[in-house]
Formats: sequence, structure tokens, C-alpha cells
Amino acid sequence: MYILAISSSPRIYGNTDLLLEEVLRGLHETRESTSDRGGDDIEKIRLSGLEISPCTQCDFCRQEGCCALQDDMQDIYPKLTKADGLILASPIYFMAHCAQAKLLIDRCQALWSRRYILKQPIQDPGRPRRRGIFISVGATRGSKVFAGVKITMKWFFDALEVEYWGNLLFEGLDAKGSVRDHPTALEEAYQLGCRAAREWS
Repeated sequence: MYILAISSSPRIYGNTDLLLEEVLRGLHETRESTSDRGGDDIEKIRLSGLEISPCTQCDFCRQEGCCALQDDMQDIYPKLTKADGLILASPIYFMAHCAQAKLLIDRCQALWSRRYILKQPIQDPGRPRRRGIFISVGATRGSKVFAGVKITMKWFFDALEVEYWGNLLFEGLDAKGSVRDHPTALEEAYQLGCRAAREWS
């Protein structure tokens, strides 16, 4: 399996990044110990520092099924379509994804157009279904902290023909690295990775 993990936080080794690392550790260790084919091909990319422009709604993708903007997103598109498993980690900024994550999501309008306007599949027919996980941390608390981002992720994964398989969401964490002081967060992340390794095929 090829698993693409995307860290979108501008804060290196921040809370979402630490959770993502634990999910990947659980996934890798479990697959390596249980698969006769060895471990997975796991790639992690960090959006911070990449040059990704916002969607200009030029509608080029509606005719061509690809994006006209030539930037680092062009390197990410084939990874998104190749991935058997996709994990996106983003902190909550003003009740939404951080800007880096939203740029990526909006630029996937090209894949949405390919699927829904041009009626072209994102993945090869007969390929095993792809799964996706969303990881997020918010500083505030409340029942609606993650309401908006979960809806966005539903449609983001749908555009990529990815099953929205799981979430890992924690509220009330703000300071860099404060997730380490949470009584269960890192272990939950590790166990989620282990479960993904057992259930993804």
C-alpha cells in the first residue's frame, strides 16, 4: 500500500503533527509485523513551505480535468490519485482548516471536475477502495468546533473517491506540544494507526 500523509500546520512538531506521527507509527509497525509483503510505502509531506496558490476559478479544469496553475500542487496531484490511504492533519483556525490545508482542498477542484464534470474516474476501475483519515486539534471547546471541517472533509474525500474512514479530533489544546500532556491522545493516535493497518487493504 501507498499511504500519503499530509501535515498542513505551519507549526512544525505542533499538536496535529505529533498526532499524525503516532498514527503513522501505529500503521507502519502493525503492517510490518503482520504482512508477509513487509511494511507500507508511507510518504509524509508538509505543506508549509510549499508554493501552492489559491484556486482562481478559471474553469480550465472543467475542460481539461487538470489545473492550469503551475506550482507545487502539480507534484501533489499524482500522489493524491495514487494513494491507497490518505491522511490529512490540520489545526483549527477560526472554526475552519488552516490556510495551508484549505489551499490544498480548494485546488482539488481540478479532481472534482475530472470526476463530476468530465465523468472520468479518479482511480482505476477494480482498484480496492481507498480510505481517508482526518486529524485535527482545536484550542476552543464546544460541540461545534469540528462541525464545519468535517463537512469539508466529507466532500474533499468524495471528490478523490476516498472513503471517509475515520477522525481523530481533540479540543482544548493550544500551546505547541500540549497534546503530549493529554492523558490519551497520543495512544489513541497510535491505536488508530494500528486499526487502519489491520482494516485497510
